[in-house]
Amino acid sequence: MQENADLKFLQLLSEKYPSIQSASTAIINLSAKQQLPKATEHFLSDIHGEHEAFQHVLRNGAGSIWRKLQETFANDMSKADRRSLATLIFYPEQKLPLLLQSVSDKDEWYRLTLVRLVKFCRTMSIKYRRDTIRHLLPTDLAEIIEELLYDYDGVEHKDAYYQSQIDAIVSTGSARIFIISLAKLIQRLSVNYLHIIGDIYDRGPGAHIVVDALMEYSNVDIQWGNHDILWMGAAAGSEACIANAIRICLRYGHMEVLENSYGISLLPLASFALETYKNNPCAEFIPKVSAEADFSNHEIKLMAQMQKAMAIIQFKLESQIIQRRPHYRMEERLLLDKIDYEHGIITLDGVEYPLLDSYFPTIDPANPYALTAGEQTVLDKVKLSVINSAKLQEHVRFLYSVGSIYLVHNGHLLYHGCIPMEENGDFAAFNIDNESFSGKSFLDRVDRLARQGYFAPENTPQKHYGMDALWFLWCAPQSPLFGKEKMTTFERYFVADKETHNEKRNAYFSLRDSKETAKKILVEFGLNPETDHIISGHVPVKVTKGENPLKAGGRMIAIDGGFSRAYQRETGIAGYTLISNSHGLLLAAHQPFQTTHEAVVRELDIETETEIIHTYPYRKRVCDTDSGKKIQDEINNLRALLEAYQEGWIKEQSVR
Repeated sequence: MQENADLKFLQLLSEKYPSIQSASTAIINLSAKQQLPKATEHFLSDIHGEHEAFQHVLRNGAGSIWRKLQETFANDMSKADRRSLATLIFYPEQKLPLLLQSVSDKDEWYRLTLVRLVKFCRTMSIKYRRDTIRHLLPTDLAEIIEELLYDYDGVEHKDAYYQSQIDAIVSTGSARIFIISLAKLIQRLSVNYLHIIGDIYDRGPGAHIVVDALMEYSNVDIQWGNHDILWMGAAAGSEACIANAIRICLRYGHMEVLENSYGISLLPLASFALETYKNNPCAEFIPKVSAEADFSNHEIKLMAQMQKAMAIIQFKLESQIIQRRPHYRMEERLLLDKIDYEHGIITLDGVEYPLLDSYFPTIDPANPYALTAGEQTVLDKVKLSVINSAKLQEHVRFLYSVGSIYLVHNGHLLYHGCIPMEENGDFAAFNIDNESFSGKSFLDRVDRLARQGYFAPENTPQKHYGMDALWFLWCAPQSPLFGKEKMTTFERYFVADKETHNEKRNAYFSLRDSKETAKKILVEFGLNPETDHIISGHVPVKVTKGENPLKAGGRMIAIDGGFSRAYQRETGIAGYTLISNSHGLLLAAHQPFQTTHEAVVRELDIETETEIIHTYPYRKRVCDTDSGKKIQDEINNLRALLEAYQEGWIKEQSVR
């Protein structure tokens, strides 16, 4: 034992491991864990509220459970029976009563199904330690399921031993709960670690359901997308973010997300919109809802009026931020003073365009960026409802606790959008108070400011600055989450010429096919440019036009494949799942998902095509991962403690 060793630290460690034997046992267990195969990680991005498709991909392990079932039961079950078993695994609560309807001997069916599920569980659990399996099981069932899963070679009459347990489960009426628990265990074993590369919110109707599902996972991280940041800013109290979030929900007809899921009252907005725009058709604000949506004409018109009312409030609030934060360099987005209100014309870049809708009863041409008293009242009431939404605050705190602007994990650099760059390939610099930030330092800064905007004390300069930074991350040209020169929301509503709708992307997106760009970014974040990868989302990969998700010779992988139905015409598929297991990287491309009802009743799975995109030179083990490095540090500390015990620097504690 070195005399200069940190005895104080080891004495603290000895409180957890009070004896030579306890320290030795921990070393043995941790060393064994290091030799297990690397856990399976799944990467998904741009879910955009499509909760049914997202949950199905989690339930079926991005197609891996079906492939493993094919291998395990190829000679024991027909394809139809394998498909029924797969559906039972994906949706045990819903499928079980349907299957039992056609069964004559339910007890025998229970026995056979339990035996098959136990067999399949054994196959799926090979790379996991028992303590990991136990953690995934209901406490009151864990001991029995563990007994079923582990094959004791030395036990005499072991087949009879296992069968007696199955028989007892059935005879006590416990089969249903065991089948459900085994099915859910299989789901979890197919995905050990989940990475969400941004944009959970907006477009689809079920972002809150997606977040609820993610909160059930013990191993999950999220790289925020600009749509996530928007809701985080709203929860923090940013009025501009609140206006944007509500307007987008109205645009896609998702009032129930606000009112029913998050308890945000839109009554003040509805009353204001009905009165203010009662004589205006609001034709450009008709919500984008499917033909199957159950909305009356009156409801459609009301949502259009509410959307316009909130859009005008949004444009005013955003302009106020631009004026008080000149370093954002967004003066060109000050548009309301560019309107000729008498003639219904706006001047953009020196060109005059007629407005599609020139009814602006709440805009004072002499002071266009000031809210009216009525608008301020609406905003105050809606803001109070947003910040007092317990469910929204719970979800946003979860996004902060497991999320970040970027993450370095197991040789992968994860971020949603881009690393802002200049046309010449240099990192774009953001200058503030005579200090320049670019590349990693810029992302570190905006990550901190995003947290400051939510957690700083109320009514402090730090809070206000952070809330404005959250809005900046939503839509500013230099935002790494947005990555476009402007967000043309106003033009899309009010100007017919589609040239004005163009949102030019940051130079990063034209440079990302270059190996040199990937190398530059990987080195900037301390990664190996020869072996490591960048994984991002944000911009849909247009497979129908021949675009490849692999960029820069495979160093970059873009995994926005169109979970959102709004993008599936562009992508030609319905989402990607990138899978990292002990053998390499696989990219699963998913076809559109129908509905959960169809999946359960007709046993329709998502069709998935899987491509191997990278194979490791050897099978990776836990010791080759970031987790393995932490475990090795723990082993080293325990060895130092063991040495301290053995050399008398620390005495063992009495164990009674």
